[in-house]
Parts: sequence; C-alpha cells; structure tokens
Amino acid sequence: MADKWRLILLSFLMLFVELALIRWLGSNVVYLSYFSNFVLLGSFLGIGIGFLRTKSKVDLFRWAPLGLVFIIAFVLAFPVVIDRSGNDLLYFGARTGGLPSWIMLPVIFVAAAAIMTSIAQEVGRVFGRFDPLEAYRLDVLGSLCGIVAFSVLSFLGAPPVAWGAIVAALLLVLSLPSLRLIQVVAAIAIVVMLGVESRVPIFSWSPYYKVSVTTTPKFPGIRFLSVNGIPHQLILSKTLRKQYEPLYFTPYQRVRSNPLRNVLIVGAGSGGDVAIALAQGAKHVDAVEIDPRIYQIGRDLHPDHPYQQSNVTIHIDDGRAFLQRTHNTYDLILFALPDSLVLVSGQSSLRLESFLFTAEAMQAAREHLNPGGAFAMYNYYREPWLIDRFARTLDATFGHPPCIDALGGSDRFAVLTIGREAKGVACRTTWVPGTAEIPAPATDDRPFPYLRTPSIPGFYLIALGAILLLSLVLIRATAGPLTEMRGYLDLFFMGAAFLLLETKNVVQFALLFGTTWFVNALVFAGILASVYAAVMVAQRVRFRNVPLLYAMLAFSLALAWAIEPECLLGLDVSLRFAAATSLGFAPVFLANLIFAERFRTAATSTVAFATNLLGAMVGGVLEYSSLVLGYRNLLVLIAIIYGLAFFAGRRHLVSNTSAILPNTVPVPD
Repeated sequence: MADKWRLILLSFLMLFVELALIRWLGSNVVYLSYFSNFVLLGSFLGIGIGFLRTKSKVDLFRWAPLGLVFIIAFVLAFPVVIDRSGNDLLYFGARTGGLPSWIMLPVIFVAAAAIMTSIAQEVGRVFGRFDPLEAYRLDVLGSLCGIVAFSVLSFLGAPPVAWGAIVAALLLVLSLPSLRLIQVVAAIAIVVMLGVESRVPIFSWSPYYKVSVTTTPKFPGIRFLSVNGIPHQLILSKTLRKQYEPLYFTPYQRVRSNPLRNVLIVGAGSGGDVAIALAQGAKHVDAVEIDPRIYQIGRDLHPDHPYQQSNVTIHIDDGRAFLQRTHNTYDLILFALPDSLVLVSGQSSLRLESFLFTAEAMQAAREHLNPGGAFAMYNYYREPWLIDRFARTLDATFGHPPCIDALGGSDRFAVLTIGREAKGVACRTTWVPGTAEIPAPATDDRPFPYLRTPSIPGFYLIALGAILLLSLVLIRATAGPLTEMRGYLDLFFMGAAFLLLETKNVVQFALLFGTTWFVNALVFAGILASVYAAVMVAQRVRFRNVPLLYAMLAFSLALAWAIEPECLLGLDVSLRFAAATSLGFAPVFLANLIFAERFRTAATSTVAFATNLLGAMVGGVLEYSSLVLGYRNLLVLIAIIYGLAFFAGRRHLVSNTSAILPNTVPVPD
C-alpha cells in the first residue's frame, strides 16, 4: 500500500476508534455519562505517547486488536448499576453493582491510552516519512473521513457491531503482509462480542444512547425504557399513568380555563405526555423529542398510540432550538422531564438539555405563550435547591411566583406551573423558597443548572489531578525523557488552546442550532475542514510575518468575545449560520496557519506533533474551568494560552513579507 493511502487509512482508523470508544464506553459505563472526556483525555495521551515511540523497535500496532478485546470484555464483564448521588453537582455516580468508579475509571483511562498508543505508533511511523505539512494534511484528511463515516453510522442507527466490523477490517488490512494469527483471532473476537451485544432483543441504538425496553410481571401493562443503563421512562396507558404518577396531570388542573388550542411538549419521549395532553382536551400538540429512536419506540409500543393521532405533529429536534426557530404560539408549553442523562460531546460539560433551563430559555418560552397561556415543567429534581433555582428563574422571568405541586421522598418529584399573567393559573400552593440561599438562575453563558455554585466540584479536581499525575508517569515510563519536547513548548500551548477553541465552538453551535448529534458532527467536520484549508494555504503561501498572524488571531478572538451569542439568536437561520461560522471558524483557520508555519520547520515532526497532542490533553483538563468562567470567558483563557505560545516560540518568529511559492510542497528552512 502506498504510504499516502496508508497514512489516510491509519488516521481514519485512529479517529474512528477514538469516537467509537467515547460512544460505546459512555453507553455501557454509567460513570462516563458525565465524565466522557476521560476517554478523550486518555486518547490524546495515548496518541501523544504513540508518536513519541515511533523509533522504538517494539511494534505495538499488532497488539491493538488485543487491547480492544480487553476493554470490551472488561466492560461487558462488570456492568455497573446506577444509584444517584451528589449534592453540589447532580449526576449518577454511585454504584449498586459492578466495580466502583475508582477502579473502573482508571482502568478505562489506561486501556484507552494503551489502545490509542498502539495505533498512533504506526500512524507516527508513516507520518514521519512525509514533509511535516504534507503529513499533517493527510492526517487531517483521514480524520475528516473518519468523522463523516461515524456520523453516517449514527444517522443509520447502526449498532456497535458495525463499528467493530469496520475497525477489525482496517486493523487486519493495515497489518498486511505481516499479519499474525493472534491478530485475526482478536479481530474476530471484537466482532463476535459486539455482535452478541448488538443482537440482544431488548437493546437498540440511537445517536445518543443504548436504549433498552423491558417488562416485569410485577407491573403488568408497563414497559420500562432505560438509556445507557439508567431508568429513563415508563411506557404505559394514560389510565395507569394516573394511577401511578398522578402529578403528570397537575398542569391541566392549574389551567382549567385554558382552551388548550395549541400545546407544545418539549421532551415528548415515548408519548406519555402527549397522550395526557390529548386526554385533557388539547386540540393540537407539537411534540418535540431529540432522540429519534425513543420516538420510534413510543410510536410502536405506546398503548394509547398518541403519535398516530392526526392532531399531533412530531419534531425530532432540540427543544431550545425549536423554540428559537418556531413562529407558533401556544396556550400551554410543557417541559416534560427533558433530562438527557448524556453530554453533548466527549469534550464539554454541556448536557443535551442544559440550554433548556437557562433564564434566556424561560424568556423564549414566555414569548411563545398566547395571552392567558401557561408554562409548566416537571421532573425528579432530587434536591430542594434545584427546585428553588428553577422556581426563582420563573419568578424573575414572569414577574410572579409559580405554583408548586410536589411529592415527598428523596427523588422530590415536583411540578412548577406559571401563567403568562398571574391570573392565568389557579394555585393550590404558591412557591416559597425552601432553602436559605437560592442559587442564581443558569444562563446561556453558564448553562449548568445542576451545578449549585460556579465552582469545580472536588471529585473533578481529584480525578483530573490524578489523570495529570498518571499521564506524566506513563509518558516518562514509556516514551523516555521529556527533553526532546522542550523545543516545542509553543506547540504544546497551541494544542491546549486549540482544544479549548474546539470546545467553545461545540457549545456555541449547540446554543445557536441545537444540541443534536447532527449539529455536533457538523461542527467537528467544519473544524477539520478549516484545519485542512489552513494546511493547503500554508503549503502554497509562506507567511513569514507570523506575529501578524498572531495579531489577527487575537483580533478574531476578541471579536468572538465581544459579539455575544444572544446577538445572533435573533437572526434568520441562514444569516445566523453565516455569522456563527465566520466567528467560530476564523480563529480555527488562523490558529492553524500559525501552527503550520511553526510545524513546517520542526526538526522531528513526530515529536512536535506528539507535543501538540499532549498539550491538547491539558486543554481537555482546562475545559473544566468553564464551570467557573463560563463559556464566553473561555475565549479569554484561549487568548492567554496562545499568548504563551507566542512567547515560548518567539525565536522561531521571523518578520518579513509573505511570499507566494509554487504549488509544490515547500522545503523547510
């Protein structure tokens, strides 16, 4: 195989395996539901170590299939049953079965790093045969193809066996002609194990979750829908719903005089809330559900068949994005348990529903209410301060306190109902604060409703500190002294800043266009396309005045900071997309022009690239600072780190005018 195609396929494999690990491990290990960037951090560490070990005589690539067999078998052998815990940050973390998090997370982190090391070593060996910029271009091209392929599989709802088959086939093809029997056996084992899991009748896969539907003789007529091993919804008739969960009917009791001509339900799920709305007299229902598979299950299995009714319109979309886009107005807007239990991506602390519970989202909901209309939300809030936070947000938005109906118990199921005008609802109990200090409303800049105060929880600090310490030990033990990387300190800072820049773009586009998997995939593809464009330009144009590029980058970051996302939300979708793309991808393009100019002169491209990737890992750790700074001020941190890159690499900066070079790969100075 020609080196060019080998590098593209290896880069495809490396990114595809990383995405598959993040997706599959997050679906099977509950701890990773809100710690999914642990897999990302382990992947960056492994890729960095792999590139540092390109000169090693030990061939690690042949062991990649065995590494995958180990991690798949380990996870399937020790399933974790969830419990609910946490006072400062609500998350599912404690176990009632399986291994504890302090065992599972380190094993997964090290295993992910080892797998990526074995693949990256081979990538690095082929990478080093090219001019640095050409190698980088081919690597980005392969990664872009990997994003596209994985997105297509997500669109098709492909189960893990499809991912495993692609990975196994590539591992075997790329091992030719020195393929060994143990590699073939391991590749077959990958497909078999994932195939067995994929063929379990109760399991199906959406772009977000591993979904299961079960029944039990103890509760006839009820189906239990779980996602990623977490109980999520009940599928039962409206009659049984009233028997087991009567508070679901409470909003309609508070708005008895409401005509219910048009009702919006966000978090429609398997259709239970839609069935209740129809039974309570709703003339038309707009049902918004982000997960297509959960909608399909409700359409096929719900005993009341709400999605088959002609007066129900289903929208597979993010609830906040639908509110921003629709021109419809409603007599009742209902947020029906829209908790996603999953993060938007493997490199941010943003959950799928985070932008639904901000002050700006509540204001958007109010603006879509007809005169005399009402808004309601209910969920298992679990903590008194969380109920108070949402009630305070509604009070500030609507100008009067909401009604509150609640059940006792540790789960604290509560219904908050509020009218556009105070007289629009009839309260049995009006909300009064239940906690001495009510947390401030979540905002679009700090969309962390489940985080009590702007802080980094202690368990995050401990885990991240342990990861950094373990990473230093692994790098020193497996890659030798770090002295060779000191000359590329500026590339280290560039990697950290660029990872944060990626995160900021993911979050910004999620706010502007929805937290859907499709928007997320488009953002990553757009970032890689911007990187590819920058490399192509750098191969043809030599920018000798690199300080000017840094100045342009600083200006683009300042402009992105000055223009708040709320300024873009009011624009038409096409204008919003153009503005968001310009503001988000211009810094990406400029940052990669700077990187390309520096990278082209690297004496050892694999060491330089490894240093950059290890910097990206540190950037993944710094992403947690958004819990304190907010996402807008993340741009300030990005600018500071790029400033450190400027000063660390100032001896490489040569001021001169740019010159046009022939359309050939440039020769390093």
